[in-house]
Amino acid sequence: FNSFLHLPGASEEVAPPVQQCFMVPKKEINVVSDMAKWKRSQAYADYMGFILTLNEGVRGKKLTCEYKVSEPIEKLVALLNTLDRWIDETPPVDQPSRFGNKAFRTWYAKLDQEAEKLVSAVIPKHLADAAPEVAVYLKESVGNSTRIDYGTGHEAAFAAFLCCLCKIGVLRVDDQMAIVFKVFNRYLEVMRKLQKTYRMEPAGSQGVWGLDDFQFLPFIWGSSQLIDHPSLEPRHFVDEKVVNENHKDFMFLECILFITEMKTGPFAEHSNQLWNISAVPSWSKVNQGLIRMYKAECLEKFPVIQHFKFGSLLPIQPVTS
Repeated sequence: FNSFLHLPGASEEVAPPVQQCFMVPKKEINVVSDMAKWKRSQAYADYMGFILTLNEGVRGKKLTCEYKVSEPIEKLVALLNTLDRWIDETPPVDQPSRFGNKAFRTWYAKLDQEAEKLVSAVIPKHLADAAPEVAVYLKESVGNSTRIDYGTGHEAAFAAFLCCLCKIGVLRVDDQMAIVFKVFNRYLEVMRKLQKTYRMEPAGSQGVWGLDDFQFLPFIWGSSQLIDHPSLEPRHFVDEKVVNENHKDFMFLECILFITEMKTGPFAEHSNQLWNISAVPSWSKVNQGLIRMYKAECLEKFPVIQHFKFGSLLPIQPVTS
C-alpha cells in the first residue's frame, strides 16, 4: 500500500516537479448506479490502501507509546486545536429543540471561511496550489451545517484529507503512527466535543444496527492496536473497570467510554452490534470483520458516498495500477 505514502529520503528543499494540476474536488456520485464507478476508482483504491496501511502501522501499539512526531504532524494538531478553541468561543444558543444547536452553523461558517488558510499553514510554500483542493476535505469532515448532523461520511472526509496530505508528500511513511495516534485521535476529541456541545444528530445512522452513531475508523484501528494483547480480549471491553483502566492506551476503549457517557441503559441494548463483537474470540478476527463491515456499511452505501468529492488527488477515474 505504500506506493503513495512518500518514502523518506526525498529532499525537503527541492520543490518536486509540478506535474500536478490541482482542482477543487466535486461530487461525482449522483445516482445509485454511479456506485460502480466509485468502487473501480483510483480514489477508492487509494483511500482503502491508506486505511489498511495505517491499520498495519498501529498494530499492537499503544496510544502512549513512543513514535516520531514531524513538523507537519505538529501543525495538524495546531489546526485541530484551533477548531477546538472556536467551539469554546461559540457557545450553544438557547433554542426550543434539544438537538441540532444552531450555534454549530456559526462555528462552521468560521471554518468555511478559514479552511484554506488553515491548510496553507500546514503545507510547504511550493505546494500552495494544493490548498484549495485539500481544504475541501477538511470542510467536509466536521458535519453538515444545514442538517447539523455528523456521521461516517464526514469521518471518511477527514481520512481523505490526511490521504491527500500523504499524496502530496507532506506526510510520509514514518508519520504513520503519529497520523493515527496524534492527528486522528485529536480529531476524534474535537468531533466528540462538537457532537456534545451542539447536540449533533447522527447522519445516516442505522440506529441500533449500526456500530456507533458517529465514528467507525477508530474501531478498526483501535482493534488493530489490541491484536496479540497479552491479557485484554474482546470480551473485556464491555467491562467498565477494564475500560476505565485502559482507555488512555487504546482508541477502541476510548470509543466505548464515550458511548457509555452519552447513552444510558444496558450496553447490549444501546450498542447491540458492539455487544455482538465482544463475543468474537480474537482481536485479529474483530479487526478483519470490521474492515469488511466498513466496506459494506459505509463505503458501499449510496447515502454515505454520494457526498464524497473527487479531484486530482482522489480521482474518480478507474484504477490504473
